[in-house]
Amino acid sequence: MAATKRTRTTTTRRRAPSTDRPTRRTAGAGSAGRLPEAGAERPRTWTFLTNHAHVLLCLAQGESLTARELSQLIGITERAVQAIVADLIADGYLDKSKEGRRNRYTVNPSGRLRHPLESAHTVGELIEALT
Repeated sequence: MAATKRTRTTTTRRRAPSTDRPTRRTAGAGSAGRLPEAGAERPRTWTFLTNHAHVLLCLAQGESLTARELSQLIGITERAVQAIVADLIADGYLDKSKEGRRNRYTVNPSGRLRHPLESAHTVGELIEALT
């Protein structure tokens, strides 16, 4: 008697869209080629500077800002600010000192920009050009 091989077939169920979760819509759907109306807020898609540069520029102003204040200024989370500050300290772009319960950050203006295209320039030159 020959043995028969059984194969198991599985079906994939599609989950019905939930009504309690918001749906994602792409910006400008249905409005291809049209400019936003005056006063309408456009979605932010990208900027010329990184969040690392934004943190550095804010701290270069000399104010003693908290992670919360930086996050609100830049538009990123406090956790992201903390990670960026840690990166900048580790690579020598920022120095950290304590003033009471707050941290005070000092920018190292002689630090070189990291990308090969900009490595001939310093952080100080960037700050001077943008402030």
